[in-house]
Amino acid sequence: MSFKVAIVGRPNVGKSTLFNRLVGKKIAIVDDRPGVTRDRREAEGSIGDLDFTVIDTAGLETAKDGLESRMHAQTELALDEADVVLFMIDARAGITPLDEHFARIMRAHPTPVYLVANKCEGRASQPGVMEAYTLGLDDPIPISAEHGEGLVEIYQVLLPFEAVDEAWPGDENTADAPEFSTEEQDAAEDAAIMAAPLSLAIVGRPNVGKSTLVNQLLGHERVLTGPEAGITRDSIASKWSWKGRDIKLVDTAGLRRRSRIKNKIEHLSIGDTMRTIQFAQVVVLVLDGNEGLEKQDLTIAGKVIDEGRALIIAINKWDAVDNKAEVMGKIEDRLQTSLTQVRGIPIVKFSALTGKAVGSLMPAVFKIFDTWNKRISTAKLNRWLAFMTEAHTPPAVNGKHIRLRYMTQAKTRPPTFAIFSSRADKLPTAYTRYLVNGLRGDFDLDGIPIRLNMRKGENPYAKKRSR
Repeated sequence: MSFKVAIVGRPNVGKSTLFNRLVGKKIAIVDDRPGVTRDRREAEGSIGDLDFTVIDTAGLETAKDGLESRMHAQTELALDEADVVLFMIDARAGITPLDEHFARIMRAHPTPVYLVANKCEGRASQPGVMEAYTLGLDDPIPISAEHGEGLVEIYQVLLPFEAVDEAWPGDENTADAPEFSTEEQDAAEDAAIMAAPLSLAIVGRPNVGKSTLVNQLLGHERVLTGPEAGITRDSIASKWSWKGRDIKLVDTAGLRRRSRIKNKIEHLSIGDTMRTIQFAQVVVLVLDGNEGLEKQDLTIAGKVIDEGRALIIAINKWDAVDNKAEVMGKIEDRLQTSLTQVRGIPIVKFSALTGKAVGSLMPAVFKIFDTWNKRISTAKLNRWLAFMTEAHTPPAVNGKHIRLRYMTQAKTRPPTFAIFSSRADKLPTAYTRYLVNGLRGDFDLDGIPIRLNMRKGENPYAKKRSR
C-alpha cells in the first residue's frame, strides 16, 4: 500500500494549496479566508516518481467545543492515520502562539513530523524561516506551494517512506492491450467496470443528513456532522467495501438554490459537488422526510438524470415522520409529474442517525447499478423493434411513412440506443417517447435514464455481412 502524508497547521497557512499541488489538480477549495477546509480530505498525490496518499486537514484551532472542536478531532484522526506529517507554517507571518502550541503537540506525537515553511518566494519570508527553528522540529523546509517551489526538498524527506503500492482494482495499464472486435471490447469494458470500485455520490440540500449517512455506512466519524447547515464544503471521498465490493463513497456539500448562495466559497463548493455528480456512477439524493420533495430536490435530480447517472431517492429521518403514507404518496406523485423522463426511480427510507433501515440502501444501489450497466443484444433489439412498429406503425410525414430499418445498443452507462432510418429526423417526439417507454418496460430498465438516438442511413452492418 502507498504511504499517507498528512498536511497540518493553523488556518490559512496554505495547506490546501500544497494539497492541490501534490495531487496535480485543484480538488480542495482554496480561499484567502481562514477555516475554508473543515473535513479531512484524501487523494492520490505524487512528486516525480514518488506516489503516496495526501490528507488535507482543517486548520488546527484551540476551540474546546462546537464546530471547531469537531474539525480538530478530524485533524487528530488524520494524524493517527498518517505515516508522515508535514506541519506547515506561514513564513511571511512568522511564528504565532498557535504555531508554538501545536508544535508542542507535534513533538510529542509518535508520527514522524517535518516542518514546512510556506510562502517563501520572496525576501519577506526569511525572518520567518529563521524564527521557525525555535519550534524544535529540526530544519524547516522552505517552499512556495502556490509556485511549486521546494518540492524537491519534500521529495527527499518523503522518499524513505516509499512502499510498494497495491494496485486498486480497475487501474490496470491497458496501453498494450490487443485490438478487439466490438463485442470483445464491450465485454472487456464491462468486466473492467465491474472490477473497479463503484463510485457512489451522496447529494442533497444542506442539513438533510448526508454526512451522517456517510458516517453510518462507514461505521465511524469520517466526516463532520452537526446541527449547523453547510458544514461540508469539499467533496470528501472514502474508500469502502460492502460485501466484498470496493466502493468510492463521496460526501458532498449541500446544494442550495442559486438565489440563496451568498458567498464565493459556497459557489466553489457547489461546483465541486456538480463535478462529483459528473464522475459518479450512482447518485443518492438524500431528502429530509419531514420536508418531503422540494423544488430544489427536483432540480438536483434533474441534473443527475441529465448527466446520465443512476439515481436513488433516499428519505432520511423517516422515523420522525408522522403520516408516512401521506408523505410517501406526495413524493411519488411529484416524481411522476416532474421527472417524466425517468420512470420508477427507486426510493429507500431510513434514519441515518440511528442506523434504522440504512441496510436497505446498498442493495438498491447495486440493483440500479446493474440496470444502468445492462446490455441488450442487437438480435433482441431488432425483433423488439419489428414488434413495436407492427403494433404502432410510425406516422406518415408529408404523405410518406417512416421506415425504421435497424436498431443497436451503442453503449451502456446509461443504456444508449441508435435506430437507423433514411428519414430519422422526421420521426415525431411522441413516437420516440413510445419507443423509450417500450424499452423501459420490456427490458426492465426502470429507474435509469435511457438515450435513444435517431440516425439517418441504412443498416450500417449490412455491407459487412454481405461480403
